Amino acid sequence: MTNPSAPIRLPAEWEPQDAILLAWPHPGTDWAPLLSAAEEVYCRTIAAITKAGQRVVLIACDPVHVRAVLERERISLQEIALYPLCCDDTWTRDFGPMTVYGAHGPELLDFVFNGWGNKFSAERDNVATARLAALGAFGSTPVRTLPLILEGGSIESDGCGTLLTTSQCLLTPTRNPHLSKSELETTLLEQFGAQRILWLDHGHLQGDDTDAHIDTLARFAPNDTIVYQGCDDATDEHYQPLQKMARELGQFRTGDDRPYRLFELPLPQAQYDDEGQRLPATYANFLVINRAVLVPTYADPADSVAQTIIGRAFPERTIIGIDCRTLIQQHGSLHCITMQIPRGVVPCAR
Repeated sequence: MTNPSAPIRLPAEWEPQDAILLAWPHPGTDWAPLLSAAEEVYCRTIAAITKAGQRVVLIACDPVHVRAVLERERISLQEIALYPLCCDDTWTRDFGPMTVYGAHGPELLDFVFNGWGNKFSAERDNVATARLAALGAFGSTPVRTLPLILEGGSIESDGCGTLLTTSQCLLTPTRNPHLSKSELETTLLEQFGAQRILWLDHGHLQGDDTDAHIDTLARFAPNDTIVYQGCDDATDEHYQPLQKMARELGQFRTGDDRPYRLFELPLPQAQYDDEGQRLPATYANFLVINRAVLVPTYADPADSVAQTIIGRAFPERTIIGIDCRTLIQQHGSLHCITMQIPRGVVPCAR
């Protein structure tokens, strides 16, 4: 289905950004048993972003503590805007605002977040965008609250009118059960000003709580490129679903009716939690910032291979690895804890 008139546009992640939004882990979240290790990951991530000359908008339940940790790690606070809010969790990709550009500039879309289909408490996460706006985090940028249940990690945009998503996530009955696929597609096309949606019917990672978010599986990159999580080990439980997903991607066509350039990422070696459950390690969960791409790593021999492949997709950016073994203990990774804020939204951003 296509949208014949598109007055608004959902930019691609690699377009100019003002800032990256994160929510610092605190003892009232599921991070409590891993808090020190989680804070180390956040410090490394924030340091990489700010050293690249980019601003960070940081939600902090205890700003005094967070400031002390950052200062102890010698991370400059000059490019960090701290906002005193307590969230249920830290996955800003899914409860943070999604920014579109319209005739009058940027607008923040605030969708309903229900904890990935009512799996987890999300009352405070669901109001985080509105509270940030009330605190002035987004300046005078308008915020539009929408009744649709939608997470940022479930949608990819190429910035040119094409969205990429998964059927397993968006069509689950615990999100928008009153909408048919056709009705949901119409709504998404209207809200994002898109021309079409590419739906993946295959692909899933064990240990993923999100019902197959697209940002764990396949990502748009410049020049009609899709970077995707592959699997070449026929004995791995991911082999069949990821092979089927790869075939689907091979059948997709660009808006100009050409095949996409497909870059396959190696699958990290299996990692497990203390209860023996497999964790959703994926290289597809990378974050694009203005001058760099931050790539999750897992102390795996394939880390360097994945970084090289992603570097081919983003040749004008520096590739920076971030050890995300702690993050996957809570079933997410680097892209999941971040949300880019596009150019024109954040006051005083470069």
